[in-house]
Amino acid sequence: MSLQKLARELDETARQTASMLEGITEALDLLADKNLSKDATINEAVQMIVTALQGQDRIEQRCHNMALAVRQFALLPSNAPDSVYDEIWSSLTLDELRVPALSGIAAHQSHGDVDLF
Repeated sequence: MSLQKLARELDETARQTASMLEGITEALDLLADKNLSKDATINEAVQMIVTALQGQDRIEQRCHNMALAVRQFALLPSNAPDSVYDEIWSSLTLDELRVPALSGIAAHQSHGDVDLF
């Protein structure tokens, strides 16, 4: 797979995750009904959906940042030193992508909550 194709796939992944928001927004509108919002279970469900939306935003942001990095990698000559790749990678705005000890840390935690940052 070429790097340009990989970048397009990352962009498409970001687009697809963003399109999920339409259905979730409709569900939130239903749950926000004043008659329902007094129920603690409904309030908890709303909070869970909001947390999931924040996670989706994070995934979308990561995909866009990685697609940008991949496009920059594709422009480099084959003999570019690793330091150039490292510089591109470190320019991404997501801290957990720049700090190896934090990269993917949410996948290793077992507290049951979504870890967004």
